[in-house]
Amino acid sequence: MFPFGYTRAREIVQNAGKMINVNLNPHDLRRHAATYASRSGVPIEIVSKIILRHANLSTTQRYLGKVSDTEAIHWIDNLYR
Repeated sequence: MFPFGYTRAREIVQNAGKMINVNLNPHDLRRHAATYASRSGVPIEIVSKIILRHANLSTTQRYLGKVSDTEAIHWIDNLYR
């Protein structure tokens, strides 16, 4: 897909992170994309099978992690607006 391998992609992402003083890796971008999609209302099955290409939904559920109390309250508030 890209004319370079993982090592070069990692360097590009890490250098971009250094420019904004953030420790950043390609995997962080993958996790962010999946989390953003999930929390924006994309069904977890789509996040799992299409975005992350996981074989099992349980892998995606572990990958996305737990929701903080603050975030849960935010989403509950959005449901009742």
